[in-house]
Amino acid sequence: MLSKFRGIARSLIGKTPEERKKMEEMLLTRLKKLGIIHEAAALDDVLDSTIEDILERRLQTIIFRKNLAKSIYQARQLITHRHIAIGEQRVSVPSYLVPIEEENQITYTAKSPAANPHHPLHQTIAAAPPQAKTEETQDE
Repeated sequence: MLSKFRGIARSLIGKTPEERKKMEEMLLTRLKKLGIIHEAAALDDVLDSTIEDILERRLQTIIFRKNLAKSIYQARQLITHRHIAIGEQRVSVPSYLVPIEEENQITYTAKSPAANPHHPLHQTIAAAPPQAKTEETQDE
């Protein structure tokens, strides 16, 4: 996916400004909606993007970052077991790239046992140390 976006960006750089304008706007708009690049990004930012930019937009990563699961693996399990919804729609694909506008709509499904605030899952998430901070301190 990243190589496809970068390939399009490289091909656009070689075109004349008239040919390039419409396709460049379409590519940048799509990547901005997905949250892969920031709002003020230019075509060069597409070439600078990394695989981590795309991995951060996956549903399983966002669920983990929003503390709906205690690990990335548990986030994947919750998704495949259909405990997660975006809006009213259940999602069962962990690799789903979440657009910016859908990010705030991610919750447990209404019928999921995990939606109950007294479910043991919430207690283990609250008791577990945040892994993102633990990983940062190990890098130092």
